[in-house]
Amino acid sequence: MEEAPLTMVQKNRFVKHMILVFVGLIALPTLPADALADQLAHRPPNVVVILVDDLGYMDIGANNPDCFYETPSIDRLADSGMRFTDGYAANPVCSPTRYSLMTGKYPTRVAATNFFSGKRAGKFRPAPLNNKMPLSEITLAQLLKENGYATFFAGKWHLGDTPEYYPQNRGFDVNIGGWSRGGPYTGNKYFAPFKNPEIKVESPEGEHLPARLARETARFIANNQDRPFLAYLSFYSVHTPLMGRPDLVKKYNKKAADIVGEEFASEEQVIGDKPRKVRILQKHAVYAAMVEAMDKAVGTVLNQLEESGLTENTIIVFTSDNGGLSTSEGSPTSNLPLRGGKGWVYEGGIREPWIIRYPSVTKPGAVSHQPICSIDLFPTISAAAGIEVKHSIDGIDLSPALSAQPLDRDSLFWHYPHYSNQGGFPGGAIRRGDYKLVERYEDGRIHLFNLKRDTGEQTDLSSEMPDLVKSMRAELHEWYRSVDAKFLQAKDGLNPWSPSLNQTK
Repeated sequence: MEEAPLTMVQKNRFVKHMILVFVGLIALPTLPADALADQLAHRPPNVVVILVDDLGYMDIGANNPDCFYETPSIDRLADSGMRFTDGYAANPVCSPTRYSLMTGKYPTRVAATNFFSGKRAGKFRPAPLNNKMPLSEITLAQLLKENGYATFFAGKWHLGDTPEYYPQNRGFDVNIGGWSRGGPYTGNKYFAPFKNPEIKVESPEGEHLPARLARETARFIANNQDRPFLAYLSFYSVHTPLMGRPDLVKKYNKKAADIVGEEFASEEQVIGDKPRKVRILQKHAVYAAMVEAMDKAVGTVLNQLEESGLTENTIIVFTSDNGGLSTSEGSPTSNLPLRGGKGWVYEGGIREPWIIRYPSVTKPGAVSHQPICSIDLFPTISAAAGIEVKHSIDGIDLSPALSAQPLDRDSLFWHYPHYSNQGGFPGGAIRRGDYKLVERYEDGRIHLFNLKRDTGEQTDLSSEMPDLVKSMRAELHEWYRSVDAKFLQAKDGLNPWSPSLNQTK
């Protein structure tokens, strides 16, 4: 594969680095220009991961030409890299997906199957929940740090409730704002003073949180140009509380005034279960302001990479931790045509924006329809850095897909044995090719959808394709056994369904 040409900035940076290393020790050797270029070209790539909280698949312009929210920075990233139409989170809520991104494993393996620490009553007791990422896990940051990378984290962590579980003790050299909380619930929340115990230097009064996190990320990039680095920007945006910059809220209030139509559907149209208000039209001005402010912060990081001359030696990954919030807590966004949202195992809860820019590998503006998942980040970055993963993980290296080649994987799996805050039912799912099977844990009912023809999961094919249902359900149950999945528990004398019961129920 042809290497990208070196810029003068990169050459000068390498020379400066060599001088700093050798001065006072040995005389700096005189190397031919080609040798300098070769050394720099073969330095492991930098990695920037941008994780947005609760951002739905349809919340960015690159995925949705009719998007109400303006996302020029994210769209610019998509135009320069590869956009995945079928990218997934490993779970419909945050902490489990964050675990999978850090470890390359399905969160079911450690019973981290709900947000930490989410417990909600229902007809049955939820499955046992582990609310910490085990200290025995090898994180992506630890792996890269052990191989010479500088590592940085900013934003939401939500993977443990005491400091030994925080980013600075899980492989990150720097932690700005990552702790136990799942949202900006201290101080003035999204506006300084933040009173976040892991933001040691408080912002000027009124500074916006996404801008602060992006500023810190850009500073880290500027200060670490001479060694490979991992910068992990994990926005608290666009999670509740719904709070926007006043100037942007004003802008979108004006924009929303020109949009007509029903904002909410009758519940049967979209969910088909218990009555629940579901947003079907994007026009929430505050949420729009939050999305645009986050996008501006993404632009700050992209601009810093360009100014530092690092764009051609940096892998950028952009994604979310679960689907858009459409069925609860203000229902600020619409995921249509996807069904459901955060907290649901339907596509609206697990299909995410996924953009990867891998210089000299991805082509600008490329689009892939291959299913990928958050479990794949760890092995993909490890392979790009030339690091062998010596322990067992579930994800796969996405390099073939990034080069427009097929991936060697048959199915993806989901397991959510909880009652979600957003109204979702306890359930599991398997996607194999174009087909997705959903299994409900209260009573064992199943649904089968062809996602290629029915992205909105409105037409249940289970009665028409019994052989495929039997095959996919058997594969899903075998996966349950392989990851030691836990299920609903009895309550008030009632026993829930479990995979060991009659599968024809």
